[in-house]
Amino acid sequence: MRIITGNVKGLHLKTAAGLATRPTSDRVKESLFSILNGLIDFPETATVLDIFAGTGALGLESLSRGANSATFIDTSTNVLLENIRRARFQNCKVLRDDFRKALRKISAQNLQFDLVFSDPPYASGFAQISANLVAELNLLTSSGLLIVEHGAGENLTAPDKLELARKISYGHTTAIDIFQPKGSGL
Repeated sequence: MRIITGNVKGLHLKTAAGLATRPTSDRVKESLFSILNGLIDFPETATVLDIFAGTGALGLESLSRGANSATFIDTSTNVLLENIRRARFQNCKVLRDDFRKALRKISAQNLQFDLVFSDPPYASGFAQISANLVAELNLLTSSGLLIVEHGAGENLTAPDKLELARKISYGHTTAIDIFQPKGSGL
C-alpha cells in the first residue's frame, strides 16, 4: 500500500499485522481519487476528516494531493502515527477514541470538513451510524463530501441533510457511497 500521487508519491505505508484490518486497496483508492478529482479541487484550504483511519491512507493521500489539514480518528493509532511521521506531515491531528465520542468532541469545537472519509469494518453497522452522525453533527462544509466505504452487500440510506452524489461498486466485496449536502449541486 502506497501514496499514489502528490508530495509524497510512492511512499509505502506501514500496515497492521494480521487479518483484523482491511486497508483500502491501491486500486480502489486510485479509482476513488480519480472520481473525487472530477468533483472537487484539493485547494490548500481543504480540510479532511478520516474516520476509522487505520493506516491513514485516505487522509494522507489527501494531504499529499494538497489538502491543508487532516484529522484522523481510530481506536488504535500506532501504525497511523508511524505513517504520519514517515510522510512528514505536520498538519495532522490524531484522536484515539471511539468514533462516536470523537465526532461529538469535534462537533463541540464547531469544526467542519471539506472531505470526510469513513471506512469502518464491513457489516458492523458503523457505515450508516458514522454517516448519520456526520450529518447530524453538521461536520461537512456546504460544498463538502462524505465518502463512505462499505461492504457491497450493505445498503446505506442518505442521512438527513445529505443526498447521494455517487455510488461506486468494486466487485462483490466493496462499495463506496459519496454524499453531498442537499442542494449543493455537485
